[in-house]
Amino acid sequence: MVVALSGYYGAGNAGDEAILMALVREARRRGHEPLVLSHNPAATERMHGVSAAPARGLAAALKTVARAGGLLSGGGGLLQNKTSNGSLAYYLLLLRAAQLMGKPTWVFGQSLGPLSRGARRWTAGALNRARMVVVRDRGSLELAREIGVRSEVLRLGADPALLLKPPRVSREERLVTIVPRGNVTLAANLRLREVAERLREAGREVLVLGFQPGYDEEALDVFEGFDRELSGDPRRVFHLISQSGYVLSLRLHGLILAAAAGVPYAGGSYDPKVAAFCRESGAPFWELPGDPAAMVKMAVHRLGPSKSSLRDMRVRAAESFNWIWGKPAGS
Repeated sequence: MVVALSGYYGAGNAGDEAILMALVREARRRGHEPLVLSHNPAATERMHGVSAAPARGLAAALKTVARAGGLLSGGGGLLQNKTSNGSLAYYLLLLRAAQLMGKPTWVFGQSLGPLSRGARRWTAGALNRARMVVVRDRGSLELAREIGVRSEVLRLGADPALLLKPPRVSREERLVTIVPRGNVTLAANLRLREVAERLREAGREVLVLGFQPGYDEEALDVFEGFDRELSGDPRRVFHLISQSGYVLSLRLHGLILAAAAGVPYAGGSYDPKVAAFCRESGAPFWELPGDPAAMVKMAVHRLGPSKSSLRDMRVRAAESFNWIWGKPAGS
């Protein structure tokens, strides 16, 4: 079956592209062919080796959904209206239109919320008509129950990028990778700059890694004088994170890729989904802007997640695909 994949794809965000890497792999393992709704279809086709169609413009996206056998919405933080009512409306309208066409729909690997009172009703209506709703953290599971999503369709999974296989690289235990973020307070990135300086004084190597060209440049400018790299390619950022001895990240997928690579990490909670991931995996985190001394201690002592918690999350991530599409042939 051709499955339309709807998410924040083709926008140059390495974290969302890492999700897509996992989705494409698992769909094909189960005999499905992805058709990706992308902000840059040509770039998506080159990067992932899939067919892609424009995500911009609801009418064009609906034509793509009509060509597919079903629609998977996710993963990521799509169903929230903290940043935009328009974005939430777009993803909900895609779901409802596919459902009215008689297509199977799945909501997958998503964080849910924050949602305003009015948005909760519309979101629950679309989710209750899906074949399966798989959220990636317990806070989203609780919110889904609160807004009235039926228990028969609701499952707790985990972010699909946890299933990515790390590259074979040598680990540099003294290398600390810092992942800042555009669109957070300057104070938060300045605190990370202070952390980087203290770590260098303590004999650590520091790499500052941006995940989204066109968005993170201003954040990286704060770290002038340090090794810096900016890439929206999930393979490149995964390679660099896999070489690290520790990761301090303001981006959720800086943490998730570190977890996939077996690198200890701590997160800065610019958004509830970061705190949720750190709590579930047993990793330390800080509220912005953060205490530099505490962050340095995390990195120097390599305070990280619980191995058993991460193992459970990987199992849930793998089971998530089995819930919606069944086990791969021969497994």
